[in-house]
Amino acid sequence: MPELADVEGFRRVFNDHARGAVRVRDAQVVRGTGPRTLTTALDGARFGPARRHGKWLIAPVRGSDDAVLLHFGMTGSLEWSDANEQEHRHDRVVFAFDDGELRYRDMRKLEGLHLTRGDADRERVLGDLGVDATEVSRQRLCDLLAQRDRQVKALLLDQSEIAGLGTLLADETLWRARIRASALSARECGRLRTRMCTVLRQAIDAGRVPRRNWLTGHRHALRCYPATALTPPNAPCRKASTNRA
Repeated sequence: MPELADVEGFRRVFNDHARGAVRVRDAQVVRGTGPRTLTTALDGARFGPARRHGKWLIAPVRGSDDAVLLHFGMTGSLEWSDANEQEHRHDRVVFAFDDGELRYRDMRKLEGLHLTRGDADRERVLGDLGVDATEVSRQRLCDLLAQRDRQVKALLLDQSEIAGLGTLLADETLWRARIRASALSARECGRLRTRMCTVLRQAIDAGRVPRRNWLTGHRHALRCYPATALTPPNAPCRKASTNRA
């Protein structure tokens, strides 16, 4: 599932290549409007620099208040291809340029593209997104974690509180922070933010969520989370939580 770092990689690809017309192959991934409206609005248009907020990619159209919003759901990606390369069967929207094509590829079609007309329309589509995970302050994170009866991982995954983290990034952050299950001190909160910043920086530098040497590559062997290398294989799993007595 694409997370913050993956979408940051897509943003770089988009900004490197997005200059030209658009062709819609599958109307089901164009949300809130029809493919003809999207194609007409972008005919001959140029994009400004795209930005990312959480797992959303926001591409403004130069000379207007329009913007194209892309969400990648569970299986989406943005691929740069030679124009002569055969299209993949899961390529849903193709942005065609002089030197190649950007292809929005998604097998499951759970999300898609939105054409928004103005700030209000854009905010309506984005909804109540929280602060981007790369910008959350230590105090903000500690305030959120101070809420009673709220598991740490559930909070990290709540896009209305902290936008951009998915299961892989949240698990890696908690693994490195070694958060205790029963309580979370101010020091542990600070450690959690430090580890989160490190995880995000490494993932963004890679342009994707690394897997081979991260928790994901070892979790089946350890069978538990969070744990250490000394945890017995059959040890019961402990849930990270901010619950207090």
